[in-house]
Amino acid sequence: MSYFTDADEVFAYLGGVFRKAAESEIGPKLATADIDLQVYYADPDAKVLIKLRAPNVEVVDGGEDEDADVKLFMPADIGNRFWRGEYNLAVGLARGEVKAKGPVTKILKLVPLTKPLFPLYREMVAEKDGAAV
Repeated sequence: MSYFTDADEVFAYLGGVFRKAAESEIGPKLATADIDLQVYYADPDAKVLIKLRAPNVEVVDGGEDEDADVKLFMPADIGNRFWRGEYNLAVGLARGEVKAKGPVTKILKLVPLTKPLFPLYREMVAEKDGAAV
């Protein structure tokens, strides 16, 4: 059974962490990537477009850009595990658990910038987990 019950939860949490990033000191660093990242999640099906274009990070829940610089395909549970700090994206790509189209090196360069967001994400999902913050 998937951690998320529907696409709205995927948007709230997996899209939401990028919105939180935009509001933090990490946002400007992510925005310098100058890429559009399209993420396609499964179980439940949801798509999120993340525009990392200086000076902003923009998140479009349900958005799609056929010409996005990088496209990632993964189960939503993998996205959840990644943001908890429990999943190595590079290993997932190598194992074929996560599929990518486009210059994957750009994404892998962003991964270290996301680590400070892991506690923020865990705080976001704490209530869903039934844990106290």
